[in-house]
Amino acid sequence: MSEISVLDLQNLRHLIGGYDNSHCKMTEYASQCKDPEIKKLFTDAANSAMKNKQDLMKFL
Repeated sequence: MSEISVLDLQNLRHLIGGYDNSHCKMTEYASQCKDPEIKKLFTDAANSAMKNKQDLMKFL
């Protein structure tokens, strides 16, 4: 694999941090929901953000 530039690392850090933040927020929103459909939407969004974060971590 070719080397990752400093700019690429900074971009990865930014994206990973954003997905981590989204995961935390969506998990918190889901925990506060009463409606099961909305709770599922937030839970699915949290799971998607975590998967995206893990996929990006593979580049490091």
